[in-house]
Amino acid sequence: MPSPVLPAGALERLEALLSCPSGTGGRRVLGLVGAPGAGKSTLAEALLQHCERLQPGLACLVPMDGFHLAQAELERLGRAARKGAPDTFDSAGFVALLRRLRSPVAGETVYAPVFRREIEEPVAGAIGVPDTVRLVITEGNYLLLDEHGWAPVRGLLDASWYVGVDDALRRRRLVERHIRFGRTPAEAEAWAESTDEPNARRIAATRERADWTVMIG
Repeated sequence: MPSPVLPAGALERLEALLSCPSGTGGRRVLGLVGAPGAGKSTLAEALLQHCERLQPGLACLVPMDGFHLAQAELERLGRAARKGAPDTFDSAGFVALLRRLRSPVAGETVYAPVFRREIEEPVAGAIGVPDTVRLVITEGNYLLLDEHGWAPVRGLLDASWYVGVDDALRRRRLVERHIRFGRTPAEAEAWAESTDEPNARRIAATRERADWTVMIG
């Protein structure tokens, strides 16, 4: 499979970020934000591959999705039907992790959770970030949101890129993703309309807070 291609302007901004003086022990934190299906993971993978070519171990990806609340907790709270909304994550836990990542300790590896779509659950301690990593890339929907405990995130990012895409393409990707992970076509369409689209509108309202908008697809 060919490597993902970096969009125009991304390479220059990445190199500027890496060369900029940092008060975090030489580490930088880049946030990729956008609506579900915008292509955040694809862009993150392209950035990681470029960094790996520059220097093995230079960068690491820590997605926001690892802070999904467990299904049992969502059901207890009555939020399972809108999983993916801003209040269905442990936003305070994500903020605490970013603070640790911004202050690396010599010889210490910081562990982060990851969300496994095949089981629809977060898995703790799945991503190790050693102190030698110079760039942490985090991607997620709510990095620029002010509500539900997300407000501190923006100040913990050295740069934020909003990932935009044609809405019809984004929605098609979402429906295909839902089908791939077990929903029927009708269920996938219904979930995209009732849950993903309200979230997408909320995320789009944060676009102007990003340092740069990059169009994917």
